[in-house]
Amino acid sequence: MELRYLRYFVAVAEARNFTRAAHELGISQPPLSQQIQRLEREIGTPLLRRLTRGVELTEAGESFYVDACQILALSDAALEKTKGIARGMNGSLGAGDHQFSCFSFADFSLLYQFQQRYPAVALRQVEGNMATLMHALGEAELDIAFVRLPCESSKAFNLRIIAEEPMVIALHRSHPLSGESALSLAQLSDAVPVIFPPEVAPGLYEQVYDGCRRAGVDMSRARQSSQISSLLAWWTRASALRWCLSR
Repeated sequence: MELRYLRYFVAVAEARNFTRAAHELGISQPPLSQQIQRLEREIGTPLLRRLTRGVELTEAGESFYVDACQILALSDAALEKTKGIARGMNGSLGAGDHQFSCFSFADFSLLYQFQQRYPAVALRQVEGNMATLMHALGEAELDIAFVRLPCESSKAFNLRIIAEEPMVIALHRSHPLSGESALSLAQLSDAVPVIFPPEVAPGLYEQVYDGCRRAGVDMSRARQSSQISSLLAWWTRASALRWCLSR
């Protein structure tokens, strides 16, 4: 049974007249009558009583009208939903965030703007290290991922820079040099580094590690953790230095 048969029948049932229904549908009256007759033959029972000045629904027609309206409503809703997904108006978005995203507001700002613009899209956020995010992106488990550059594996994807943040060193307030406005890494050679492990952001870790090593910082004493709470705990309990990205 074709959906157009249902639309024709509903139009006639609501107009109670073939001529008016044909006008609303934008077709001529004879083909409309033929389509309704074909529908009745397919169902095996009359749906309309033909009167002198119009039509009325039979008992079977009353029941069929209710079901036909529901079917057409579901069909229209499914069509609009599918079109919305194709336009990015519906569906879902899987977004991956690096483990230290709490220090960056650019990605959260973009996601907030996206949700305001597309409220019908279900947002699913996943947190992980760079390797995890890149793997999930490659396996189509995520649609987008916010990462820190440099990232070798990101070269396989379309990249867009959304923010540039300077690298800074955070010193505990008890450190003798904490009041200085500018420092060189060489001045911090006696401090205990607190840093994320290489799997969190391999390219960035390598840059930080090599820069400190060349400046004489003993990286063998570095405290590492992939959990921001652990890093902060080390940092607040010792005269340590910590690398972070300023806002």
